[in-house]
Order: sequence, then C-alpha cells, then structure tokens
Amino acid sequence: MSNFLQEMAAASAARAAATNVSFTSHALDRPAFPLRLDRFDLIAEVKNRSPAEGQLATAAESRVERAARYVDGGAAAISVLTEPERFDGQLAHLEEIVEAVSPREVPVMRKDFLVDTGQVLEAKAAGASGVLLIAAILDNRQMSSMLDCAFGHDLFVLLEAFSEDDLSRIKLVAQRFKVREQAAQHRFLLGINTRDLRTLEVDQFRLKRYAPLLPEGVTCVAESGLVAARDAERVAEWGYRMALVGTALMRADDPAELIGGMLRAGRDKVAKCAR
Repeated sequence: MSNFLQEMAAASAARAAATNVSFTSHALDRPAFPLRLDRFDLIAEVKNRSPAEGQLATAAESRVERAARYVDGGAAAISVLTEPERFDGQLAHLEEIVEAVSPREVPVMRKDFLVDTGQVLEAKAAGASGVLLIAAILDNRQMSSMLDCAFGHDLFVLLEAFSEDDLSRIKLVAQRFKVREQAAQHRFLLGINTRDLRTLEVDQFRLKRYAPLLPEGVTCVAESGLVAARDAERVAEWGYRMALVGTALMRADDPAELIGGMLRAGRDKVAKCAR
C-alpha cells in the first residue's frame, strides 16, 4: 500500500479503534435483502464527492431522491459511500437510503475502506445488506475474519481487486469459505477496479486483461470508468456480469435512463454470447 489507499486504510483503522460500540442481537437481526440478478446487473452508487472527480452531489436533489431514481431504473443494489474524510460520507447516509428503498426490497451496500469486523457489524446494524471489502488493505487473516463476519450475518460481499496479487490472495483465502456456494446465492462477488486506489490512476485495459483470470461460477463486477451503454456491452463480452457505476450516475440528468440503457446493452451482449 502507499499514498491514497494507505491514508484511507489508516484513517479507517483509527475510526474503528475509536468506536467502542457493542451491538445487541436485536440490532443485528435487521433483514438483509438478497441480490436478485438477471444476466447482467448494476450496482448504482450514491456518493457526495470523489477525490478523483470532485463534488458530485448537488443541492437540487437529495441522496434519497437519487437512490429512488436508481431503483426506478432497475439497479440490483445501491452502493453508499460512508467514508467521511475524502468522500464526505456518513453511516447516516446509508441508513436514510435503506429506509427509503427497503419497501422495494432493494439491497444497500456499505462502501468504505473497512478494516475491522466491527465495521461490518456497524453496516449490518445500519440496515446494509452487503459490504465492499478491498483486498489490498487486508492481510489474509483480516480478509478471512471479515468474510466470516459478513457471511455469518447474511451480508453479501463485493471483494475488490486491482492487481494479480490481489486475485491470487482472494482465491487462496476464499477456498475455506466454500465460495462457490456463496457465489451461487449471489453472496460473494468479485470486483475488478480499473482505478488503482494506491495512485487513483485508471487503467482502462485492466478489465480486459484480467478477464481470463476471472473464476468460474462467481459473479464478477466491473468497477470504475463505465459511463455509457457501450461500456456495459464491452465488459459483458469479457465475462463480467455486473457493473458498479457511481460518478456517471451521479452526474446523469436521468440516471434511470442511463441504468436502463446499460442493462439492456449488457443483457443483449450476454444473450448473444450464449448463442
């Protein structure tokens, strides 16, 4: 680790150490909604700002309103940034979106730089149905304990990689969790991020280059840099069956239309590849 990723991991560890909260069984009994997938799907992200892209949220529309438009467009899940220092996020943002979309049984995922099982429990108590984990900031022991915690509380996990070393470690650690069983229930997703969070640089060719390394039987998620329907079609051809889209949707005048177009393009390509 170095630079931005190291900074985020250290800040997250400090927040986790400063949070001395115990959760009652009642708090952790909140329902987790399962992912319902159909050939090609989107996780649509709500975030106030991005260190790479600047301010994204506007006063013209609330987070809840934007999330509702994502659901209208057909998003399979909503990702909510909760990192406070560089993304202006809060756990409260996740809670308000959970409250808004739960009547429609859409799962909400906590996206942050999680380094401690207590943060997974925080997500569950706040109503999340899933969490994002970043392999590069977790050693094998941490990765194992956080996967165990998430699966033990009925959360799905999007485990993110942006190097071949990440992929090798993920495959090694995942063996003890019967990942194929979790993946068959859409509780384990593998993400490939085109943005290297160490440097914030984007490698547009990473998704295609890593396509031959994607494990069979696991829903793989293309992350960062997807802005249009043609991008969904392209990654679907390479074997990805989901995309995580944030900045493009936050900036879209009609995010529901963009989601619908990406879903149609991705699903059409999957159907053609299956013929």
